[in-house]
This record gives sequence, structure tokens and C-alpha cells, in this order.
Amino acid sequence: RETSTMPGYAGSSWYFLRYMDPGNATSFCDRKASDYWRQVDVYVGGTEHAVGHLLYSRMWTKFLYDRGWISFDEPFKKLVNQGMITGVSEKLIRANKNDIDEPSEFGKQNSVTSATNTIWINWMDKPYSFHIDRSEDFYIIQYSKELQGASPFGESEINVPIEFVVDGVLDVKGYSQMLKEQRSDFQVYVCKEGYFNSKYQKWFNFKNEEISPLEFRTLQLVEKMSKSKRNVVNPDTIIHKYGADTFRMYEMFLGPVEQSKPWDTKGIEGVHRFLKKLWRLFFDELKGPIWTALAPSPSAMAGGKVSDAEWTVLHKTIKKIEQDTENFAFNTAVSAFMVCVNELTDLKCHKKEVLEKLLVLLVPYAPHITEELWKVLGNEGTILDASYPVLNEKFLVESSKEYPISINGKMRTTINISLDADPQQVEAFVLENETIQKWLEGKAPKKIIFVKGKMVNVVI
Repeated sequence: RETSTMPGYAGSSWYFLRYMDPGNATSFCDRKASDYWRQVDVYVGGTEHAVGHLLYSRMWTKFLYDRGWISFDEPFKKLVNQGMITGVSEKLIRANKNDIDEPSEFGKQNSVTSATNTIWINWMDKPYSFHIDRSEDFYIIQYSKELQGASPFGESEINVPIEFVVDGVLDVKGYSQMLKEQRSDFQVYVCKEGYFNSKYQKWFNFKNEEISPLEFRTLQLVEKMSKSKRNVVNPDTIIHKYGADTFRMYEMFLGPVEQSKPWDTKGIEGVHRFLKKLWRLFFDELKGPIWTALAPSPSAMAGGKVSDAEWTVLHKTIKKIEQDTENFAFNTAVSAFMVCVNELTDLKCHKKEVLEKLLVLLVPYAPHITEELWKVLGNEGTILDASYPVLNEKFLVESSKEYPISINGKMRTTINISLDADPQQVEAFVLENETIQKWLEGKAPKKIIFVKGKMVNVVI
């Protein structure tokens, strides 16, 4: 019975303790188990949890601690509040009716006169006039029985379903047809160059001459994604077109996890191209499999040893992904993966020893493509059971640097020089360079300024 159980808030406040000892029939959690597992390491939740859950969890944890049943008085070591994915609302300005007027030459038909900023519409055989503020570019005039009780003066904003808008431009014909079918009998869409009459499904200028279709733009506002605001993006549509891995990585790529950010599909192509570029490290469209291994492989190619440059790219990525994942910096982790794949492509690296470690790094971010490529490489079992790559710091130690070389303070070229080179060796490398010789025109430089690890400046 309800009176025989603790309130729901109690159960939802200390359930994490029960996970430590779920089979215990005499106590919510044995003290030895809670001493071993202790607090939750990371709690991820929205700001709405602050009062609805976190506050009560702290209260119950402190109560249990005071009773001596657990050895800690705070439930969570770390809290991460994720931001919302917001949507871009597409809005129209609706001009409300002013009054019924005596018919004029304009009032005898559905028309617009720019001289007085007045729109005339015949509605149920009565002429209605609308005054609009022409400082705004775009208006919609709607007439339907449900709007009869609307405010008789001024303007109001209405939300447009986002499927009728592309880059801020309204599909006027599609939207007007939807309104006609759902609720509204007649609409006029007015902009400075002319207007669209939904009755005739045509564009006219202010002399009532038919013209070519005009761009009718919406007002865009970033706000909470909501059905009521008609700005909800269905993820199924994105997944069907690009795949779940692209959708997943692009969500992380939008920005820091703690910040709210607007959903915008303009950059999704970049993430999709990254995954296709990753695939091309393993397969060529014409040749088929191009990945290689030291041992015989299905591609039947000799792989050769992994170069220091290839190991450096991989271990630089291992370090970056470890740090970013630990700090929930998923957006910069996605950037690091992109840099890694670009550098391995430039090095023409198709070696299994490198690629399979990259796949293990990537699996939490793109689980589907990595699982498939893991099997392609001939591995048994799932990639989820693979050992995480171990960072080797020796590959992160730089042995050379790309120095910018300037002539009289203006950079003219770059030269890769060993970090162990002394000033005399650096001077020799610089003077042997063809670009520098061209600028010297056979003259001896007055002096060469060398700042170790930073730059070289030749004064002539």
C-alpha cells in the first residue's frame, strides 16, 4: 500500500546505493559494499535536476551518513549539467484587420497599394483594409473564421513549421496550401517588391501585374526546441540521410557540452566527409581494400614498418582524446579525430597497426563504422572488448621544428631544422635555401637573428 512505502522522492534519491548491493534482502546496502564503491564519480543531468533530484539526494545521503549507515555525506563527486539543443524558430509577422471600409477602386478586388501602406481584401463580400508598417519587409495577411476574434489592431508573430523554410526563405506556395487545407481560407504575403495571392497562387506587383516569384523571408529566432514553436528537428530524417554516427558526432561537434547551442545542419556535411575520409584509409573506390599489415592479411599486401611520423600522429591523438574525453570536451575531441585522419591521409598511412588503434579511440564517438572496420581488419569479437591504446610519450618529443624565416622582419619561407642545431648550423641551412638566396640577390646578410625554437630573421 502507498502508506506502507516511502515516498517516491526517497527511492529516487538513494537508488544509486542500492546498485552497490542489489541482492541484499536485509538492508538497502551493506556497509562494506558502500565503503568499497563510495560516491558516484560523475553525475550528468540537466539543470532541472538541481531541485527535483540532486537536492533530495544530498539530503538523504546526509541522513544516512548521520545514522552511521554509510561513510560519506555527499552523493556525487562531480556534476555535469549538459546544455540544451535549441532550435531556430521561423516566424512571420501577421497584420491584423483594422476595420471594414467603404469600397474604393482598390477595395473592389484583392490588392495592395504602396502609397498608403494599405492592403485591401474582400472577405465574405466585405472590403477589409489593413495598414502595415513598411519598415518591416515581410507580412502575412490571414483570413479565416478562427481569426475573427483576433485582436483587431496591430501585428502579431506566428510560427511557421520549419519544413516550409530553407535558409530563411519561406516556401510560400507550400505553406499557403497547408493553411488552406488545415484552417485558413485566404492569405496574402506582402513584401516590398510585391505580394502573393493564395487564391490565385500567383505573385503580383503593386499595380496588380503578375510577376516572377519573389523571396519571402521569415524572422529567425533561436529558442527552446518545442512542438508548440514548430521548430522540432526529427533525428530520424538526419539519420536516414547521413547515418547515426554522423548525427552522433555532429551533436558533440556543435560546442561545449555545458552550453546550450542551436541545432543547425549546415556543418553536418563536414562531419559526414570526415567519416568517408576515415573509410578511405581502409578502402579505395576502385582498388578495394588498401589497408596493410606486417602479417598476411585479406588485402594480400606487405605493410612495412610503421614510421615515427605515423606513430607520432597516433600518440598525439591518444593523448588529446584521453584528455578531452575525461573533461567532457567532446567537440574538441571530434576536431582532434579530424586532424588525425587528415595527417594519416597525407602520410598515406594504411597500416593495420595504426588504424586499429585509431578505431578503438573512435568507438565511443562513432560505434557503428568502427565496429564494421574492426571486423574488416580481421579481428575476432567486438571492438568493445579491445584494449585501449597505451600512450607512449617518446613519440611526442619533437626532434625538429618548422622555423619561419624572415627577410628584414617579413616572413618569406619556412625551413625544417633540427632542434639540436647550433646557431652556426642554422645560419648555414638558411643561406643554402633557394628562396633566401633569391631575396639576398648575391649579397651577404648584415646579420642573422636566431631565436631558438621560434624564428630566424635575416637582415640585409
